[in-house]
Amino acid sequence: MPMPQVIPADVPERERARYLANLHRATQGSGRLMLMAGDQKVEHLNDDFVGDHVAADDGDPAHLFRIASAARIGAFATQLGLIARYAGDHRDVPYVVKLNAKTHLLPVGSVDPLSRQWHTVEQVVRLRDGAGLNIVGVGYTIYPGSTFEAEMLVEAARAVFEAHQHGLLAILWAYPRGKSVSDERDPHLIAGVAGLAACLGADFVKVNAPHGGPQALHEAVRAAGRTGLVCAGGSERGAEAFLAELHAQINQAGAAGSATGRNIHQRPLVEAVRLCNAITAIDCDGASLNDALRILHGS
Repeated sequence: MPMPQVIPADVPERERARYLANLHRATQGSGRLMLMAGDQKVEHLNDDFVGDHVAADDGDPAHLFRIASAARIGAFATQLGLIARYAGDHRDVPYVVKLNAKTHLLPVGSVDPLSRQWHTVEQVVRLRDGAGLNIVGVGYTIYPGSTFEAEMLVEAARAVFEAHQHGLLAILWAYPRGKSVSDERDPHLIAGVAGLAACLGADFVKVNAPHGGPQALHEAVRAAGRTGLVCAGGSERGAEAFLAELHAQINQAGAAGSATGRNIHQRPLVEAVRLCNAITAIDCDGASLNDALRILHGS
């Protein structure tokens, strides 16, 4: 059953049709987001793109765009610079522009995280309209618990409002992090940052799955209210186990889709496309786990 679609009051009348079209495209009409996350080239530098467990093709940024173009996804999130460089060859892909990012070179133990905005929503709109690209939303990462959280919360709140003013979706990555945070996956804390994202007006919030499985995640889903909650996919692991966890997050906890990066792009193209299609079947079609596994294995 499709999730209810509510147009936020900060979307002006002239942009409501665009907002609904973007929501429909990113959720395949289901209200559940299937986000292919490709922002790790900044967040983790090249660590996620080479290695014994990583497909050789992943060393080339074009691999991500090929997957997003060939697979059935809701939207592909990455930095504006990559979109400007590669999206001209993949105009069929719906894009979410990450507005901020930081590397992992400064460990949390040495300094609390601060991720400042690189681009404005106005610049994103200029790219969308000037290049005719299918940009459906923007994304922003916040780190509640950091000593710099106030700066990020101000930027995030403004980005959400400005995105809605232009009919764009606003997605927040919300990770409690900093010297004052003792357990980043505490279920009650994850629920707290989900509620924070709702207060910022986000359409969707991406969180790390808390300890305790779907039952613990349900608290965060309720706290997010009308902001759809999705879980980060995390590091690459067996596809069958990943799909089983995703199915439980949606069907037991009420998650509003998924946001998956490394589990997709670290695989060869054919495998990555099949996994995307299986994820989308669970997210947007309400497919059973067995049906998703059949898609994964091409049967």
